[in-house]
Amino acid sequence: MESLSASFLEKYTPTLSLKPSQVLRFQIQSVKIDEISKKFAPFHDQIARRITSVQTQSLRSFIYSSLDDFICKFIDLPLRASIDPKRVLTGNYSPVDELPPTACEVVEGTLPSCLDGAYIRNGPNPQFIPQGPYHLFDGDGMLHSVRIRDGEATFCSRFIKTYKYTVEREIGSPVMLNVFSAFNGLAASIARCAVTFGRVLAREYDPRHGFGTANTSLALFAGKLFALGESDLPYRIKITPNGDIITLGRHESFGAPFTTMTAHPKIDPETHEAFAFRQSITFMPPFLIYFKINKQGEKQQEVPIFSLPELSLIHDFAVSKKYAIFPDTQIVMNPKNILKGMPAISVDLKKVPRLGIVPRDAVDESEIWWVEVPGFNMVHAVNAWDEDRGGGETIVMVATNVLSVEHVLDRMDLTHAFLERIEINVKEKTVKRRALSSANLDFAVINPANTGKKNRYIYAAMGSPMPKISGVVKIDTSLSTVESKDCTVASRQYGHNCYGGEAIFVSRDLDDATTTEEDDGYLVTYVHNEITSESKFIVMDARSPTLEIVAVVRLPQRVPYGFHGIFVREFDLENYKP
Repeated sequence: MESLSASFLEKYTPTLSLKPSQVLRFQIQSVKIDEISKKFAPFHDQIARRITSVQTQSLRSFIYSSLDDFICKFIDLPLRASIDPKRVLTGNYSPVDELPPTACEVVEGTLPSCLDGAYIRNGPNPQFIPQGPYHLFDGDGMLHSVRIRDGEATFCSRFIKTYKYTVEREIGSPVMLNVFSAFNGLAASIARCAVTFGRVLAREYDPRHGFGTANTSLALFAGKLFALGESDLPYRIKITPNGDIITLGRHESFGAPFTTMTAHPKIDPETHEAFAFRQSITFMPPFLIYFKINKQGEKQQEVPIFSLPELSLIHDFAVSKKYAIFPDTQIVMNPKNILKGMPAISVDLKKVPRLGIVPRDAVDESEIWWVEVPGFNMVHAVNAWDEDRGGGETIVMVATNVLSVEHVLDRMDLTHAFLERIEINVKEKTVKRRALSSANLDFAVINPANTGKKNRYIYAAMGSPMPKISGVVKIDTSLSTVESKDCTVASRQYGHNCYGGEAIFVSRDLDDATTTEEDDGYLVTYVHNEITSESKFIVMDARSPTLEIVAVVRLPQRVPYGFHGIFVREFDLENYKP
């Protein structure tokens, strides 16, 4: 490829009186942005950015970008609704630009003093207009933060400066394959892989530095704040005193080149250890690798799990004080699909889901065991704890089970997620399950002081349908019995045409959340009004039977719908370890 590029350039380089560094440059004198279709009005700033970037784009990059456009226009199969950017990036799913720290107005109530700190939410926000297939999960990670101090709020939105983001920013167009949407027909799949291979050979980017978006979640452990996405290693993030968001870099001490880490590590609030896993991105066993990170932030010995026979998509897992619990669901990743022109990620309805249980402090997989759990496709784990009962040791896990899982990627609106209580008898190796509610619930959280321990209350988002979230419910797990059908004890709807996201629990006690009542605190989240196109930050009383709103902050910019968030207290912001 290098020799081909060199011979092409030698033959066809224009003979002009320019410096060598200027020969391979294109200059665009003028472009009438007003002539672009009105349907792309939300993208005008991005279009202008792309035009500016082309001015400094090398001929080689321009050729590859042109090949990408050719694939999108002439080789791709007709786009399904789930990967058609004209349908996916509409309304409050459309991207926004970065916004520097901007003061906000508290329009209702007052912000409690225990909220001094920062609420940060992660989510996808493509920096360039997708020319071809695009899935909701593909976008570049963007963090939206509300920095609170002495009752005043400052809002900021910043891209996570991943290696992928930086490379594509410099080139001026998308470069790396989108795992959820790139493989759209055999011809298009082969063509995109060929272009990608050429770009790597031409050293446009080095995949050893990662290719993930870090668009899924955030975690705080070992004195550091991380933005995470399961297709890459975590990125270190810092919130400045004035509320700005800075990407410090990819945390490569958590893995070698071509390794990843889950977007859902579990942090023990007592030992301050983080428990995590990664999956093979080479489609070679072991397909699951478990590990922990000590409180100093040092990754410990990996535990390869060879007893997982195929690469299933494990998005989340649960950890109790004694065990780690992994789901083996019907959502699988098969490279053979690419050769058929199909997405690598698919659903195998003939497969029987399983749960894998391994000691939390295992040094190898010798003690892992698997149990079949028909009909249980776990996507998110809420919590897990150990109970010693008369019949033997039992692990209790609360997690979401996705029904109609075959629609989980293409038609999320047709899926229904049950919040379930799962009881695993360690001695008999059996499983019992029961629903905690019949509602469509996901993105459930607890008081983080109870991670790995028995907890009573859960706060879950209500799908209306998914991925839109119309409100939040409070679940009391102590009401769960064989006869019970619904353990909901409080709820809050966000209002007509108003939708939010995962609500994060913040304890009222600033010093020790374990000394207060489990639900003594607040729920915080973003809510967007689709009629006024206005976004707000809201604070709800977690103990109120109506989850009463106690404070509302009007935000200076729309916040697109996203994924997971975190609240970081002022103490942790001030004592951040770079």
